[in-house]
Amino acid sequence: QVQLVESGGGLVEAGGSLRLSCAASGSAFSINRMAWYRLAPGKQSELVADGTSGGSANYADSVKGRFTISRDSTKNTVYLQMNSLKPGDTAVYYCRTDGFVSSSESVHPFTSWGRGIQVTVSS
Repeated sequence: QVQLVESGGGLVEAGGSLRLSCAASGSAFSINRMAWYRLAPGKQSELVADGTSGGSANYADSVKGRFTISRDSTKNTVYLQMNSLKPGDTAVYYCRTDGFVSSSESVHPFTSWGRGIQVTVSS
């Protein structure tokens, strides 16, 4: 099983920056897709950004040009660089990864979610 732990959230003033990290741990796994979602009070969950191991990335219109998703494969860590933050970015951010876990007998897909981390942007 692959476990994810997010870090890097907190309180920042509008216009500031934060970098979220999502560290994956486990054994014999590979990540094909990583993504960041967010959930704000009274709103539906939103896919903020996602990327593939091939290097492609997609962003919600609301964050294009301000957020960047990246990955350090050597550290099994996914990042979300958030610049020019706005109060509307305030939410709990969740990391999600999809990939494959290998054992001596089989290979099977997995999806893992982090527990979420709070990002608060003050005006």
